[in-house]
Amino acid sequence: MNDRQRLKEILLEKSYRKGSFTLTSGKTSDFYIDGKQTTLSAEGGYLCGKLILEIINQAAEPIQAVGGMTLGADPLVTAVSVVSHLEKCPIPAFIVRKEAKGHGTGNYIEGLSNMIPGCRVALLEDVVTTGGTLLKVIERVEAQGFKVGLVITVVERQEGGVEVLAKAGYKLESLFTREQLLS
Repeated sequence: MNDRQRLKEILLEKSYRKGSFTLTSGKTSDFYIDGKQTTLSAEGGYLCGKLILEIINQAAEPIQAVGGMTLGADPLVTAVSVVSHLEKCPIPAFIVRKEAKGHGTGNYIEGLSNMIPGCRVALLEDVVTTGGTLLKVIERVEAQGFKVGLVITVVERQEGGVEVLAKAGYKLESLFTREQLLS
C-alpha cells in the first residue's frame, strides 16, 4: 500500500461521517469530513505533510513558506514544515488568525519572523467546500506583501471551491476530491 492509499484509509476511518451536517459555508450536507481527526493523528499528519510537500516540490517556482487559516490548517502547516526539515529542504510555517491579534503586534499572521518579506507561499486547508475561507487567507497574506504560489487542500468536496478560486485567479490542488475519496 502506498502513502496515498494509506492516507485515504485513515481519512475514511477517522474523518468521514454520514448524517446531516451544517458546514462552515452554511450549506447542509449528508456527509462531513472532520479533517482534523486525521491531521492530528501521528500517521495521518505525517502522510499529509509528506504528500503535500511532494506537490510543493513540483511547483514551477520555489515555495518559501507554508501557511493557512487557524484551526484547520494548523496541523497541516506544521506537518509540512517538519517533513521538509527531515527531507533537508526546510520550509517555515505560518498561521493566519481569524481575527487580528488584540494585543502586542496586532498581526493576522503568526510566524512572520521566519519568512522572507515578499516570498512565495503555499496556502493549505484540510477540507474545501466553497473556497470562502481560502479567499480570506489569500487576501490577508497578499495584504502583507506575500505571493500566493500554491493553494492545496487534503479533501476538495467538489461543491464550488475550485471554481470560486479559479475565478479569483488561483488553482486549487487537492490530495483527494470527494469522488476520489469515496470511490
